[in-house]
Amino acid sequence: ILKTLNSWFWWENIWMPINCTWADFVDREGLVFPKPHQLYATIPYAFVLLIIRFFSERYVARPLAKALGIKNVRRVKPQPNPVLESYFRECSRHPSQSEIKGLAKKCNCTVHLVEKWFRRRRNLEIPTVLQKFQEAFWRFSFYLTSSIVGFIFLYDKPWFYDIWQTWVGYPFQTLLPSQYWYYMAEIGFYWSLIFTLGIDIKRKASACAWLLLDFMAHVVHHLAAIGLMSGSWCGNYVRLGTLVIFVHDTADFWLEAAKMFNYARWEKTCNMLFIIFSIAFFITRMILFPFWILRATLYLPTYYSTTPVIAYFLFNGMLLTLQGLHIYWGYLIFKILKRFVFLK
Repeated sequence: ILKTLNSWFWWENIWMPINCTWADFVDREGLVFPKPHQLYATIPYAFVLLIIRFFSERYVARPLAKALGIKNVRRVKPQPNPVLESYFRECSRHPSQSEIKGLAKKCNCTVHLVEKWFRRRRNLEIPTVLQKFQEAFWRFSFYLTSSIVGFIFLYDKPWFYDIWQTWVGYPFQTLLPSQYWYYMAEIGFYWSLIFTLGIDIKRKASACAWLLLDFMAHVVHHLAAIGLMSGSWCGNYVRLGTLVIFVHDTADFWLEAAKMFNYARWEKTCNMLFIIFSIAFFITRMILFPFWILRATLYLPTYYSTTPVIAYFLFNGMLLTLQGLHIYWGYLIFKILKRFVFLK
């Protein structure tokens, strides 16, 4: 069964134009192609990024937070109590008064002690401002670095200015070293986010249902990003893929910067950065992505292949879904800006 699934998954009609086979994509003089097995390297790259994250948060983000006036608040841990811990995890983090009385009787202690235990235990689930700042700093650092490096990699490439060039010579387009590292770093970054989902900041920790729903939402988002980039790698849509990565990362670091200054209570700086992010988001997600990237993926391939492969519909479906999310997020950003303007 696995052999059948494997042969179906790598069927040429899924990934390639007509009259092309995997045998055509063997490296030869002047031509180097992306290879699916190279994606395995993104896992160790993810662990390298986790090591970099650990040191950057500890030795860069913490001193920066201190300089901005953010204090490291140490929360008091409740006394170990298996009965209360079990109830907290399995039943409720906010027991009613009658339940508290029952737990106090069961633990042979006062109602006040049970209430204090639950209050301290809930506080442990709420991230400190320093923890939030450190996570935002790491994302800001990666997105900013990715944007700068991406521009250096792309500024002298013809397809950065002429979108038609993304399809010239396809599928026999050679893989550049810069494209390899750009992809490996980006996919590795999203793997690292998946690996740390269990310990990263819980943004809505007040609701029990959040724990599973938000966790799964992040897993789906990160896996979708990895799937889209990995698929474009296997199909050698690398030129377009690098443009998609660049368009997204160039707006995201502004949002993370706004978060950092929000945690530091620099309100004016935070508001200014959020406005810049909103402008960058509108330009990249609402103009460049639909009218530049999607035009290149939906319309231009018809000039180079009489019969679009299955990947044409698969990837465009995912990209259109992504654009739907952009519209939704743009609506939320507009609501925040509207409230911000009217409050002022």
